[in-house]
Amino acid sequence: MKISAKGRYALAACIILAQNYDTKGLLSVISISEQLNLSKIYLEQVFSLLKRANIVQAVKGAQGGYQLAMRPKDITVCDILMSVENALFEKAEQTLTSDLQEIEKALQSSVFLLLDQQIMQTLSRITLEGLVRDVETHKNEEALMFFI
Repeated sequence: MKISAKGRYALAACIILAQNYDTKGLLSVISISEQLNLSKIYLEQVFSLLKRANIVQAVKGAQGGYQLAMRPKDITVCDILMSVENALFEKAEQTLTSDLQEIEKALQSSVFLLLDQQIMQTLSRITLEGLVRDVETHKNEEALMFFI
């Protein structure tokens, strides 16, 4: 499985929004793009898809910006990736010619379908709240590192 840059940026941007969820404040695309060191224009495209999927809400105006549409514990990695990734969740294409349908059916049911189900289940168990906790854990690990 390969997640595109768009999917990775969507996840990173949502983590930043989740880190700020309790403040009820809005974050501008510019501030998020600066934190992630990404193009503002590209990130706006990502936010457009996230907004369409009701992952984020937008407020226009001088004090506007984005915030999560739900609590971080109610948003999964699967939700985010499904909103921005087209190819990731497409059904596997037929592998073999029509005269080998029994092999094709076995591959679909025993490999590809099973794999797709496992990926969806795993991504559905990972929440933004959990990712924020992981970020904090890694931040604390970095803070404890010192060099002589």
